[in-house]
Amino acid sequence: MAGAGGPGDLRVESYVLPVGAAKPSLEDLQGGSGMQRLRNLVAQAEPGARLPLETVGPAASYAPLSHRPSGTALAQSDSAAQSAVGPSAAAPEPARTMTFEECKKGLGSDKSFFVKSRFAVCNGASFLQTWMRSNKPVGESMFNVRVVGPIAKNSRVINFQYYFTDFLTTGTTGASAMPITTKGNIPQSWPTGAKYIRGGKMPGTKTFAQLKAQRTFNETVTAKPGQGSKKNLDLLFAVYEPAISYTPPPGWTLQGALGGKLFMLVPRWESASYLANSTGGGKPEKKGAATFSYLTALTLSAKKGAEEQAEAAHIRQAFLVPQDTKPYMSAKKVPGQTAKDPLHRTVSQSRNDKNRAAAVKQCKRYWGPNYTNGGKECDEYPFASTYEGAAEPEYDPEVRKFNFSAKPIPKADNQAGGLILKSFYGKNRVLDGLDDGFIVKIVS
Repeated sequence: MAGAGGPGDLRVESYVLPVGAAKPSLEDLQGGSGMQRLRNLVAQAEPGARLPLETVGPAASYAPLSHRPSGTALAQSDSAAQSAVGPSAAAPEPARTMTFEECKKGLGSDKSFFVKSRFAVCNGASFLQTWMRSNKPVGESMFNVRVVGPIAKNSRVINFQYYFTDFLTTGTTGASAMPITTKGNIPQSWPTGAKYIRGGKMPGTKTFAQLKAQRTFNETVTAKPGQGSKKNLDLLFAVYEPAISYTPPPGWTLQGALGGKLFMLVPRWESASYLANSTGGGKPEKKGAATFSYLTALTLSAKKGAEEQAEAAHIRQAFLVPQDTKPYMSAKKVPGQTAKDPLHRTVSQSRNDKNRAAAVKQCKRYWGPNYTNGGKECDEYPFASTYEGAAEPEYDPEVRKFNFSAKPIPKADNQAGGLILKSFYGKNRVLDGLDDGFIVKIVS
């Protein structure tokens, strides 16, 4: 067999693509045009992007963010809205499990990340190898990797389930004997120096054929309490990066990527005093819980019959026609609509009260001192329990004044909206401050 670079050279060109992306056939590759199409697919995979667009907390500045929204559970938004229709308004329980099929469907053909909730996420990538002889493609192999990360309620344990699927070969390859190594790296923690308890059954290095037979395995990651920052939160962030590497089998050389890394998953651990399980039920080593540090969405319904209908309709108006809301401000654009401009919770009662007072002042200004007639209350958006509330300019003189909306709505709708928001905070473990955030979606 000729050495590397000779006329009889055998080599493997390796590529990493979005899971499900359409790939050229061997015939396309042999014709030449397919190689260009393959390179185009690689270029479209956002080279350099390592984190989902919705990442919050210190990890958001650790690596480049995707410019594309992650896949989301759209059907869940509809069911969330329906759950608010009934005698006791409350946010739905967030999903805490995810099947392989849900992950596969959520990623679709072009997503690198899927968020079912901040307790159930997944990512994925396709690994494609083109086998070459004398600079011409003679075979092709590929496999897909998806990693699902569910977190049980009030648990500090994250179970990363790996799925190796869609093993394919065409033409002449040495794929079956190709060693593949799987690792779950934690390249950074905030604060640094955190220690993690690892469990599960990671396979180490297995051949293409062995992984095809095994298909799935898992790794658990736990962070003990007491390692985090902010005494009242014990807040710890990290990035978890599934990494796949492989080496060519004997007789072949490898060109291109030696594997690849999936998008980073961003776990977070805390034991906030205002959230569930802050004491661990008498077991300090189990206090607090893990989540993933991504924005989550509060869904409100403007549909007929929803208890919060009037509040949701008010927010929808603020989103779509802010110039028609009060107080008037020509360049009004309220936050909470996109991942780049989210809302942030405050647990400060004094700030909540100031936000509320600033909104009520505008209700009186535009609707008079008797605006409550007929059983109404002053509804405000952004919510009084957020840093972006009506009194924000009192704390930050650089923000735009009057960038909020206040409006009298029926008391029952206003209170139902408040109950939904309060339960949303608790069920999704939304933290005070700028290291967390959420957006609002209106179903109509």
